[in-house]
Amino acid sequence: MSDTPVLIVGAGPTGLTLGIDLARRGVQALVVEREEGLFPGSRGKGLQPRTMEVFDDIGVLDAVRAGGGRYPVGMLWRDGKRLGEHHLADPVETTEEAPYEGWMVPQWRTQRILRDRLEELGGTIAFGREVTDVTQDEDGVTARFAAGPPLRARYLVAADGGRSAVRRAAGTGMTGEAVDPLPMLVADVRVSGLDRDWWHMFPPREGRDEFLTLCPLAGTDDFQLVARFAEGTRVDLSPDAVRRVVAARTHLAAEDVTEVLWASEFRPRAALADRFRAGRVFLAGDAAHVHSPAGGQGLNTSVQDAYNLGWKLGAVLSDGADPSLLDSYEEERRAVAADMLGLSTRIHRGEARRGAATLQLDLGYRDSSLSAETRTEPGPVRAGDRAPDGRVDGVRLFDAFRGPHWTLLALGTDAPGPPAGVRLVRGPSHRTYGTGLFLVRPDGYVGWAGDTPDGLGAYLSLTGTR
Repeated sequence: MSDTPVLIVGAGPTGLTLGIDLARRGVQALVVEREEGLFPGSRGKGLQPRTMEVFDDIGVLDAVRAGGGRYPVGMLWRDGKRLGEHHLADPVETTEEAPYEGWMVPQWRTQRILRDRLEELGGTIAFGREVTDVTQDEDGVTARFAAGPPLRARYLVAADGGRSAVRRAAGTGMTGEAVDPLPMLVADVRVSGLDRDWWHMFPPREGRDEFLTLCPLAGTDDFQLVARFAEGTRVDLSPDAVRRVVAARTHLAAEDVTEVLWASEFRPRAALADRFRAGRVFLAGDAAHVHSPAGGQGLNTSVQDAYNLGWKLGAVLSDGADPSLLDSYEEERRAVAADMLGLSTRIHRGEARRGAATLQLDLGYRDSSLSAETRTEPGPVRAGDRAPDGRVDGVRLFDAFRGPHWTLLALGTDAPGPPAGVRLVRGPSHRTYGTGLFLVRPDGYVGWAGDTPDGLGAYLSLTGTR
């Protein structure tokens, strides 16, 4: 007997996104968090366009837009004088097929928005529940806590961060490397005497590595401070020490830092879990992959882990899909995480720039066992690809995709009446998709594509949709 079908360990963006996705499918899930509240800092502040598409689908896009803003352009300083602009990324324009730009929202606010959506859907978070051990058998998983009774679940998802207790309890290793040996400080501060129009950057003196940046956080009165220190430095996180660092590296005085709201030390590293599934335990987010913050890939890759896993758990638990469907989670997401880790590391080391690759719009699953391309002459959008936005006979595709269902696009060809759980959109051959039948998964990727309906029913039966 299970206390809950799914136990999600960790109330960060990963765990909350997964909880939302399951709740809207009618799957009961309990999110447990070892801390007494949500994460208080701005750390993962950058949302990539693909994550904005996910947030559109799960119903939080308007709140995210209202709670953040565009990335500011960098401004370089030296000796109290402005040296000129510094563009962190290559410009990328939005299009009808990819309508969202990158957006800056402090992580604490993103998590509050996700929490509110989870609670709106009837989901719950139990704070102050620290998992200390996990065991499993053929029927389920038992989680034990530092305080309180154990909990039993059919499946458990570890979204408890880079030092995941669940990952260790499940016996899964993690292989990685230091991306940068120099310690770094990240803090949320309030500052007087500095405008909020720029991402203020104070590069190091020649021969030194100790830079500092102050980025205004849209929708707040705060700045995110990032500072790097010489190797071997013990970073002092006290408010007075943070003020001294600002005074030493900028034209500002210590007293110009009027408030230090949160501070943390970190050392950039890249690490990948040896597996993303151990029986009934799944790893997601930082529990599965740890990134350098350069390029803004960590939180975004994590949210999309949850988005990939959510519909599959729902299909198995609610729709009667074969549990082997869950094997595709590791198959699809571990390869993506490995690619994003490499990109983050290259950007951190100055070997690549932020650009189209960091938007995560071109990621896909063409080689996945869930991708079935049956057309004799496939067009530009193939099985395994992200399904672009656009319009078909006046219907916006993202509006049609929104929700926990599948969508069948019949473009320039006939289509059978779809089964329950599949929304049909008919139209002429499309300038982006071309001609054919495109079965779009609940997570916005083309699962099956064909010239005729032959094979469509068999594919749907594998996912519990009949």
